[in-house]
Amino acid sequence: MSKEQVLRKEKEMIDQAFERLLKDYMSSPHGKKEDVIRKAYQFAYNAHYGIRRRSGEPYILHPIAVAHIACKDIGLGSTSICAALLHDVVEDTDYTVEDISNLFGEKVAQIVSGLTKISGGVFGEQASAQAENFRKLIVTMSTDIRVVLIKIADRLHNMRTLESQPVNKQYKIAGETEYIYAPLAHRLGLFTIKTELEDLSFKYNYPEKYQFISEKLSSERAKRMDQYDRFSLPIMNRLLAMGFEFKMKERFKSAYSIWNKMQAKHIPFEEVYDILGARIVFEPHPGSDERQECWRIYNLITQIYTPHPSRTRDWVTTPKSNGYEALHVTVMGPDGLWIEVQIRSKRMDDIAEKGLAAHWNYKKDYSSSESKIEEWLGTINDLLKHPDSDAMQFLDTFKLTLYDAEIFIFTPKGEMKTLPTGATALDFAFEIHSDIGKHCIGAKVNNKLVPLNYELQSGDQVEIITAKQQTPQPEWINYVTTIRAKRELTYLSKQANKMYHEKGEKILNETFKSLGMKQQANENMISKTVLNSMLLHFSYKTLDDLLIGLGKNEVTITQLFAMAFNNGRTIADQETYQKLTAQEQDDNTETAIVAGTQLPCPCCNAIPGDEVIGFKNPDGTVSIHLRNCEEALRLKSKYGPKITSVCWDAVPFQNFNAFIEVNGIDRKRMLLDIVQVISDRFDNNINHLDVSGVNGIFKAVINVSVKQANEVKNICDALSSIEGIDKVSRISHE
Repeated sequence: MSKEQVLRKEKEMIDQAFERLLKDYMSSPHGKKEDVIRKAYQFAYNAHYGIRRRSGEPYILHPIAVAHIACKDIGLGSTSICAALLHDVVEDTDYTVEDISNLFGEKVAQIVSGLTKISGGVFGEQASAQAENFRKLIVTMSTDIRVVLIKIADRLHNMRTLESQPVNKQYKIAGETEYIYAPLAHRLGLFTIKTELEDLSFKYNYPEKYQFISEKLSSERAKRMDQYDRFSLPIMNRLLAMGFEFKMKERFKSAYSIWNKMQAKHIPFEEVYDILGARIVFEPHPGSDERQECWRIYNLITQIYTPHPSRTRDWVTTPKSNGYEALHVTVMGPDGLWIEVQIRSKRMDDIAEKGLAAHWNYKKDYSSSESKIEEWLGTINDLLKHPDSDAMQFLDTFKLTLYDAEIFIFTPKGEMKTLPTGATALDFAFEIHSDIGKHCIGAKVNNKLVPLNYELQSGDQVEIITAKQQTPQPEWINYVTTIRAKRELTYLSKQANKMYHEKGEKILNETFKSLGMKQQANENMISKTVLNSMLLHFSYKTLDDLLIGLGKNEVTITQLFAMAFNNGRTIADQETYQKLTAQEQDDNTETAIVAGTQLPCPCCNAIPGDEVIGFKNPDGTVSIHLRNCEEALRLKSKYGPKITSVCWDAVPFQNFNAFIEVNGIDRKRMLLDIVQVISDRFDNNINHLDVSGVNGIFKAVINVSVKQANEVKNICDALSSIEGIDKVSRISHE
């Protein structure tokens, strides 16, 4: 095929992609401004002419795809579609934002400008700079939410075409997608997009596990559809008899959700029993209350099947903070399987599928749900009013607003507050008022006295107890999970540290002066090597931290001088010198690191043979984490270029700690049988053994010394065959 034929074929493909976009736009509720969309397409086509993506396809196909997602999946209008078509023009060509403004208006230009500021992803080679770019995205979002909606569409298409990227970049992009973009899509009500982002992240983070679960789902689909047909037919017949206009459809748990459940409960695929579900979307009868209609359908279903006593979820009476409304009921189906049914009106379904765009279409009728979205945006705007927090801290704080599950807590007077799952009594105190949080000494939950770090449950009624003399303590930051409490405690900590810093600086300067020295308390007071040695010796990260420690009397001036000045020399050993002065490795090189003699990070306790990932530290060392470790996910999303492959070196005499949890029915000699398998059969040392038994059920957590991960698997397999043992699983720590 000649070059001209290839170009002609590509042009036909591009035009067809655009016509599909235009057709969906014209059939949408918007569908009135075809001319301006054609104009934006032609402008973008000319601007990107001759440019190709890494996959080899013409670049213009990417903005067309992003615009199509924004139109069809999110429900946005002509302004957003134009901005999506143009979103890479300023970044990748010589055109400016002013050019966009002159041709397409200020609104389109403002959105394109907001998207251009975050070119290259949220986290790049300089993590702090990229985090700063993300803050700029959120600033723009606070004035026009369409910026972040188009960015999510852009990220979805990038994830759909990620296979053309090198493996280390796949890890980086998948990591930040799972860490930020999927939760952000969920918080904005884009549940379908959130699910796809999670699955695609899972696909690239754990390709073998993704393939295994996908193949299992595919091979069992016919069997599960038979189960669904037997389950749904009686319900559909009853709904038709009652005159409902509805659609009922099967719903399968996503591969990512299945894997998450397997990890959380330490169970195999075969023990995930809620893979199959159903969804009913109905048109309310004229003049009826759709919420009451949901409960009518609920009653109909529970007359046919027995409901699970503790798995009804009512988000009709109290919608989620992201606007989600539905009634969920889990019932026992005819095949002995628990099946969850989601009951939604057409309006509720539109909001669940398209989030904010659909939400605003119904704003006149249901402003109470809308207010929760606006309350969240208000929280973000409030967060942006604190310019003293650095970008990395902003990112972590923003992440707190993207919680998935939530609980409902009541004040003594019956006022309801919504908090994220895992919130504590101290979180609730700050939710009421910052002054109440600062002076909180305890709480009464359902009239029972509890400590500040008590984890609340949905439906709890909480009374906060305060005392005037109480002041926030440093450990409180570990007791809270909400953005309001974290932000307030961080601010108070900074104020206190500022005072301690000034005190430490004063102590050091006065000491210098008393010794007749001209130095000042700054980084030039001594050599960088000696300063780094001091920080290492006293376990501080920066000079500022050291001065704060001096102000708090955590370190004395005598200790400091004994360390730093011993006839002009540090007392640190030569090995420390070499470690401190080692040149940092090139961040952009994907290097295999031999790590057999290096201890893994305690957060996940990786051992040789595990699927691990490495992160280059500033001092040249490498941190080793399991790839599904939460801290690894956080690091991967923030410091993508510092990801490195890790090659475990064979060190025959080095042992690692592995933790095994055993559950089963208690009996005589059970503990002896367990110990004999580990110590006699496999010749592994048991470092620690914690056993508890209640009413004939026992649980044991065993710390075993091993050299390779396959030893743990072999031990677990052998323990599983012991009489009375129900479940054996490896856990990250005791």
